[in-house]
Amino acid sequence: MKAQHPESEQAGVPTKAEMDVLQVLWDCGPSTVRFVNDTLNAQKKAVQYTSTLKQMQVMVEKGMLLRDESSMKHIYTAAIEEQSTKGLMLDKFVDTLYKGSPSNLVMQLLGNKKTSQAELDAIRALLDQHKNEL
Repeated sequence: MKAQHPESEQAGVPTKAEMDVLQVLWDCGPSTVRFVNDTLNAQKKAVQYTSTLKQMQVMVEKGMLLRDESSMKHIYTAAIEEQSTKGLMLDKFVDTLYKGSPSNLVMQLLGNKKTSQAELDAIRALLDQHKNEL
């Protein structure tokens, strides 16, 4: 049975550009458009201020962001939770590319990338924890 992600489903699945904005807000907290734009540009995204402003205004309309207009500079906050949003996106990704099979995804990941012993140990610990919870 799939996990439910009510906040993210209500707002819709974010686009790549929306995820870039959300990631800044999740990492840095409530911010102005100028801060988000400067952060995106520092990450080599090369976006114009007006594009960031419009993107964030649309995200408010979609319910992804909240805007505090109580001061001269509007402050934006993520209205959707990071983990539930990423969970929803991952569910859709696994459904689309791996026919809903998390094990197929894991096998692909482990087959495509050199996995360190520390990563394998962490995966084993997570699997043991999951097994104990069943």
